[in-house]
Amino acid sequence: MSTSTPSGAAAPMPTPAAAAGSQTGGKADLAQLLDEPSVRAWYLRPALWGTALLLLLVGAGGWYWQARQVASAAPSYITQTVAPGDLTVTVSASGTTTPTRAISIGSELSGTVLKVHADINDKIRKGQVLVELDPAKLNDQILRSRATLASANAKVVQTVATTKEATATLERFEDVARLSGGKVPAKSELDTARATLDRARADEASARAAVNDAQAALSTDEINLSKSSIRAPSDGVVLTRNVDPGNAVAASLQAVTLFTIAEDLAQLRVVVYVDEADVGSVAVGQSATFTVSAYPSRNYPARITRVAFGSNITDNVVTYMTDLSVDNRDLSLRPGMTAVATIITTQRRNVLLVPNSALRFVPSDAAAAAAKPAASGGIVASLTPRMPARARRTAGGSDAATAQARQVWVLRDGAAVPVAVTPGVTDGRMTEITGGDLRAGMLVITDQKAAPKP
Repeated sequence: MSTSTPSGAAAPMPTPAAAAGSQTGGKADLAQLLDEPSVRAWYLRPALWGTALLLLLVGAGGWYWQARQVASAAPSYITQTVAPGDLTVTVSASGTTTPTRAISIGSELSGTVLKVHADINDKIRKGQVLVELDPAKLNDQILRSRATLASANAKVVQTVATTKEATATLERFEDVARLSGGKVPAKSELDTARATLDRARADEASARAAVNDAQAALSTDEINLSKSSIRAPSDGVVLTRNVDPGNAVAASLQAVTLFTIAEDLAQLRVVVYVDEADVGSVAVGQSATFTVSAYPSRNYPARITRVAFGSNITDNVVTYMTDLSVDNRDLSLRPGMTAVATIITTQRRNVLLVPNSALRFVPSDAAAAAAKPAASGGIVASLTPRMPARARRTAGGSDAATAQARQVWVLRDGAAVPVAVTPGVTDGRMTEITGGDLRAGMLVITDQKAAPKP
């Protein structure tokens, strides 16, 4: 049976959900009708995300600035890897090249030069005539000496005859006295005869001495005549010539040098002068090299043959003459060249080497003091004013300071760590390490970089 609602009865009441949906739909329809923007949720707002991004950038910038401050405050070192190598200690000295034997040829006689048979650079042989003096005066002296000798010989003959005569007279007187029993001749006559014999014998001895004197004078004149031809005392090469034909030689006034010859230019010596501070390490037999201005790119090998005990003082500088022998078979070197020699005093093979700057290095406290507040106190501490720390790094540049060093600093995990060492010889740039805790491959610190200014 169907039930119908009366037309005049009231409509039923809507449910709450239907009422809310009806209201929302009405507002949406109204906002759409009025063309108004819809309201977003809070987590979708751009201002919120922009503020968060800005705070993130500020935090990252602060962290980066603080990291830069810490990095700049931390010490920065210059290092070098310790490795074995060869070390050569040398001594430098300068001098000149000279022949092993240079001979100055002069004249013992005075006279006029008649001929000259040699010139500069000529090779000469022993006994070769180099200069001839005018022999006219010498020949006259020989003639005079020969005449004197002849006169002395004649005097000897005369005195011998007188001696024989005196001897015969004395013997006759003695025979008469013996036969007469001493009555005749008179005693005075016998004494006179004896005295006459003695005088005759003395005259004979004097005459014979005069002969010897005349013979010596003649021999001297003949020697002088032979010396008028000046000869080479040995084989060699003429270095200098100071005479020409017609020159007058006055040997009595001064020693005259006519020629200078070098006995053998294939073997030269270099005379250098070693400073007193280095002479203690120089010894006979050590090797050396030297250069000359004529061949600046060529090193000539040499060997020390003598180190003088006597000193030379020039401008209050004490040096010691040292001889170096050099082979000059190619004759490229000439006497008188200025040589700069390098003498090898010590050589070490495959030894542990460190630079001298590492032995002089001492880390500075300034960088550590600057880095400590920045690392411990952050940004605020780094901005706080503080007194600058006084560095305790010492400047060094002498070999004495290097030799006395007993430790070096090595880099371990970014920090400077001292290592005990025993230094040996040094060449002024590198030093041998003979003992200690230093090992090959370690990074030895040679210098410390200054922190950059903010």
